Amino acid sequence: MVKCRDILQMNLDGMWLLAGEGGLDRVVSWSYVVMTRPFADHMNAGDFALCSVDFEHFGWKEVSDAMYELDELKISGFAISIKDEREEVPVDIIDLAEKLTLPLFQIRWEKASFVDIAQSIGNYVIEENNKTNRKGEFLYNLLFGYDINTRYIEKIAGLFHMDFSVPHRVGIIVVDRVYGENLENDEHTYHYYMSCMAKMISDLGDAALFMNFLNKGVILFPDYEDDRLIHSLERLLNELDDNPQFCHRMKSTCILGRPYQNPQDYGKSYQEAKSLICKKDALVSSQRKKVISSSMMGIYKFLFANGNREEIRAYCEKRLKKLEEYDHANHTDLIETFLTYYQNGFNISKTASAMYIHRNTLQYRLGKISELLHLELDDYMECLEIINCIMVWKLMFS
Repeated sequence: MVKCRDILQMNLDGMWLLAGEGGLDRVVSWSYVVMTRPFADHMNAGDFALCSVDFEHFGWKEVSDAMYELDELKISGFAISIKDEREEVPVDIIDLAEKLTLPLFQIRWEKASFVDIAQSIGNYVIEENNKTNRKGEFLYNLLFGYDINTRYIEKIAGLFHMDFSVPHRVGIIVVDRVYGENLENDEHTYHYYMSCMAKMISDLGDAALFMNFLNKGVILFPDYEDDRLIHSLERLLNELDDNPQFCHRMKSTCILGRPYQNPQDYGKSYQEAKSLICKKDALVSSQRKKVISSSMMGIYKFLFANGNREEIRAYCEKRLKKLEEYDHANHTDLIETFLTYYQNGFNISKTASAMYIHRNTLQYRLGKISELLHLELDDYMECLEIINCIMVWKLMFS
């Protein structure tokens, strides 16, 4: 994927950066010539906008208004071309670009030059997208191909400088989305989000392959002993979700399969990660935790290998039966309430905030839990017993 920084580094003849250097890492999804309003009807997040200042349809006041409006739409950059080079770009336009951290370019006034630059940017975006898709195709074949032979592995290693002597693992990036009233806009935002993710992962270097598959991201990367790529991936996903463009609208979690030495086994890593998707919410105990794997099950993972699964099920059912019956009869959620209470350090304020309920509502629920289970809430060993039953049930039987 392309950033404004890449467009600057294209050194296009007749185009230069005026201001907004702080926004050069905005991802460019396409180039679009600004013509008519409302812009929201035909421009989307990531569009690189090109505007002709002709003093008839577009004067400096219209340029300023357009910059505000297009920045709200999360465009990537803004380029202006001034008819007949009539005057310099006003200081207030340059200051506005700095204020918005919106990359502001100027294009020499020549119609052919203006169109050529728009096409050059569009062609460059297509070329980079094709490279990304090509990596995705190779990854798809690695995970699901029927004939992953030595010659094919050598071809991929040569193309992408990958070292298959190192064990690799697969991660599935699950995106939780909050939908608004405009589903079309939501879909554009999602695709832009995934474009940004693809670009950020590509910046990790040729060591990783990425594809967008079944509305999820899939990544293959080396499993180094120092876990440096895992830490980088966690920082990357946190940075992406904290971005004002996506905050409270998109949230990602990467679920890892086990590492494998033989490329023919990478499909197993994918299937292992896929099997953990339904356990995701049970495994994630922190909003900042973005990368999870079966190893995070801790002691619970040994229960999966235990032959007495029915005995374990019966024990958990017995311990949680009264809570389940009460929840079913009263349409409440006492089990999730108690788990959230534990995940927030048995803190009333944090738990109420996490569940978007009033403190008094939470205290009533906790009192009901205590009453049903004959549980003293300050008896941490007894509380841990109930938490263990909830976790085992979620990880093994849900």
